[in-house]
Amino acid sequence: MIRFDEATLEALAVHRVGNRSAGDGVTVSHRLLEVSEVVRPLLLTYFLSPFRSEELFNLSHPSDIRLNEVYDAASAIFSDRGCLLEKSQKLAHVLYNHTTHAKIPAGEFYVARVAGCRIDEEPLEAVGFFKSESRETYLKVYPSGGNFEIGHDDGINIHKLDKGCLVFNTAAGEGYLAALVDLVNRGDEARYWRDDFLGLKLRSDSFTHTRAVMDLCRKFVTEKLPDEFEVSRLDQAGMLNRSIKFLKENESFEMEDFSEQVLGSPEVMSSFSSFKQEYAGEHDLEIPDQFEISGDAVKRQSRFMKSVIKLDKNFHIYVHGDGGRVEKGTDEARQLHFYKLFFREEH
Repeated sequence: MIRFDEATLEALAVHRVGNRSAGDGVTVSHRLLEVSEVVRPLLLTYFLSPFRSEELFNLSHPSDIRLNEVYDAASAIFSDRGCLLEKSQKLAHVLYNHTTHAKIPAGEFYVARVAGCRIDEEPLEAVGFFKSESRETYLKVYPSGGNFEIGHDDGINIHKLDKGCLVFNTAAGEGYLAALVDLVNRGDEARYWRDDFLGLKLRSDSFTHTRAVMDLCRKFVTEKLPDEFEVSRLDQAGMLNRSIKFLKENESFEMEDFSEQVLGSPEVMSSFSSFKQEYAGEHDLEIPDQFEISGDAVKRQSRFMKSVIKLDKNFHIYVHGDGGRVEKGTDEARQLHFYKLFFREEH
């Protein structure tokens, strides 16, 4: 778990990075930003509060991790605190070279050194890379001559960080541990931050594996299964519920046990195995047949695996457990389908 209870902002550089395709250019600062004691906690809120997920990444490069310029900058800053300004200036130009999509707005680019972070209670220093891309208009109410006047100003909402990455000073040989925030530009243009600039890849750990299996199950049940087999919506709901039940009741994932308890027939098992390979290739990750199940990932991902049967625009049936208590039929006189639900008591 990532914690920032004792985090402190030790140094900060700010530059402005435009859109290269628009010819906006880069404006770099020539000294570190002097931050007042009033503004410092506001900046920490802006930079750190969005990092809530337990999903972790590693910095990477196709040939040599040392060629990843964010990795190079983080390594240098961890070793020599005095080089933060120089490295941040260089990275501003690197980011600008990747900012070519027409939909990417110009914005402030921040590089910060943050102390007092914790991952699983281990104290760690971090280097943060942040970009603000959206601005908001604020009303200002102030007294004037015994009355009040209203004005406005343009600024940054400290509760809406657009893009951020924290690189923690641990696991350097694996590309460090990194956490990601990316709240805007979720289309193809979003790749410039995570893939092109940062060069992040998902870390191979229990959280990543558990979340991937849950997403894999959801897509298999809702997309692949109906195409290959005759299955009712009730059968689909049952398989999703069995998937969640398996992950909640077991400490470790075994593909053989999962297949027998959740998938059932050999034909469905074979289809799931093929779909798993397609999914892993599409998302550029490995899903092992055995791994420790992350309870936090199960808790977070379960909300995306709700078993809902939608009936026209009138009703939704949420199936949480025993599908044997639901029956489907047809009323010939009304020429309408119906579901019959059996229960012990009403709450």
